[in-house]
Amino acid sequence: MNYFKDCTTIEQVKARYKDLAKIHHPDKGGNTATMQAINAAYSIAIIQIAKGEHRTESEINDILQENEKYRAAINSVINIPGINIELVGAWIWITGDTKPHRAIFSAAGYFWASKKIAWYFRGPEYKCKSHKAQDLDTIRNKYGTRPIYSNGPSSYKLTA
Repeated sequence: MNYFKDCTTIEQVKARYKDLAKIHHPDKGGNTATMQAINAAYSIAIIQIAKGEHRTESEINDILQENEKYRAAINSVINIPGINIELVGAWIWITGDTKPHRAIFSAAGYFWASKKIAWYFRGPEYKCKSHKAQDLDTIRNKYGTRPIYSNGPSSYKLTA
């Protein structure tokens, strides 16, 4: 099955992947074989679109590596109860009942933002110091937000 046949941009492929993972991830009631097929199709779709955009092999490899880091970061925490995961701009933010799981977040490459009372994951190219004075709602309004997973109470309740 070609899960990404209607996608014409890398952003569309990423969004479709997130939607499919919500349904088919083994931790969410899906099965491993289907999720593996989605992962394989995802990589192929990224490569095809990147080649269509006349990207170099190096650029394609960089895109695949970056996307794999984000997928791994989400998959490493998606089964934790009581948390909310959202994509805000190019950063993953986690809110909710995170304190009991801080070792898991840290091991998965997330960082604690004490003023926002949230964990975040971002690629090294998105390292920025200007958000320290902004609250999470301000950042959401500035960059947009996309819920990935909601499994618990939070001041910002995500909807699937």
